[in-house]
Amino acid sequence: MLQFDINRILLVLPGILLAITFHEFAHGYVAYLLGDPTAKNSGRLTLNPIAHIDIVGFLMLIFAGFGWAKPVPVNPNYFKNRKLGMLYVSIAGPLTNILLAIILAITLGLVLQLQLSELAVRIIVNGIMINLVLAIFNMLPIPPLDGSKILLSIVPEQWEYTVYKYEKYSYFILLALLFTGTISSILFPIVNYLFDLLLFFMQFIFGI
Repeated sequence: MLQFDINRILLVLPGILLAITFHEFAHGYVAYLLGDPTAKNSGRLTLNPIAHIDIVGFLMLIFAGFGWAKPVPVNPNYFKNRKLGMLYVSIAGPLTNILLAIILAITLGLVLQLQLSELAVRIIVNGIMINLVLAIFNMLPIPPLDGSKILLSIVPEQWEYTVYKYEKYSYFILLALLFTGTISSILFPIVNYLFDLLLFFMQFIFGI
């Protein structure tokens, strides 16, 4: 259900912008390191959030709790090893979100230790959750998510063609899984476990 709550929007907006910007930048940067200039030539090798925002997907993220960014263009023909290159590029986004969640957990520890504002704490906590959700959600092996590309990079090539042939139907499958709550039942136990693990890690470091 779409919700307009200005306080909630202000709490989640920094985390959403951080998560999608670094996620998409990571895809493009790893592709660039592997010899693909497509993202750079398209103006996507940047940490400017505007370059990565798909307006409909962005509004859905804010008001509905799920959405999408503008995919970074990648041309695997530039890679010396196409399948290995796609594996690295695909996994870069989720791993970057996990790294951001760890950095934010450390930042949370500092904020709590310095007894800064409750608003800062809530924004950081939301940022941790958003990054974890984006990372784990994208690891699901359903096209067009990163998990499907990771899977295709390690299976025989004939499987790739079969998946690409039916990829257009996967969007309907993904929406059905989202609206029925099936993905949430898979996603949030993992996200909550990782969140608790990060809090334990933060408490251990700072003795909070």
